Amino acid sequence: MMKHAILAGALAVAAAAPAAAEVVATGEDSFVTQDTARVAASPRQTWMALIKPGDWWNDSHTWSADASNMSLVPSAGGCFCEKIPGEGDIPLDGSAQHALVVQAVPDKALRMRGELGPLQAVPATGVLTVTLSEIDGGTRIDWEYHVGSVTGFDIDVIAGAVDGVMTQQLRGLRDHLGALDGEDEEQDAEDAPEDEDEPAEED
Repeated sequence: MMKHAILAGALAVAAAAPAAAEVVATGEDSFVTQDTARVAASPRQTWMALIKPGDWWNDSHTWSADASNMSLVPSAGGCFCEKIPGEGDIPLDGSAQHALVVQAVPDKALRMRGELGPLQAVPATGVLTVTLSEIDGGTRIDWEYHVGSVTGFDIDVIAGAVDGVMTQQLRGLRDHLGALDGEDEEQDAEDAPEDEDEPAEED
């Protein structure tokens, strides 16, 4: 019951996020999501922003409801973690591990293993790879999340929900750095749903 409640919450928040980029593959218990953004910043500036998720991660996708509690240690074995401030007369802080860094190549690539959001509640596996490439006028950010061993969820439903959330985080990083000229308009056009003859059904 708990994991279904968590999924319902993720779906509700994902519905308010920008349309997902793409779920590029699904299997019986696995899926892959991909997204890309272009920013008006050098690879070094992009890297420095990437490793400070508290500046651009969405508050709605944290356990503490405040992204400033998030931190990332950009070296192998480093934690992408979150402090959960305690409450009451004698507050005791909690914490959450979102992912562990398995590869960090400054200005080029960051790879982490972790089960983000609702996936933390099930025995899934996830690998997020963020690749930075220098382009004319800035940096291209490629964002790919491989998830396997997913149980207890309809794979298409959970893949769509996770994809929407991941896209929202990349948009946050893009907007924090500044989109390359025309990037936000082009991406919005790509993400916009195609016109249909029949009205879409409500969720």
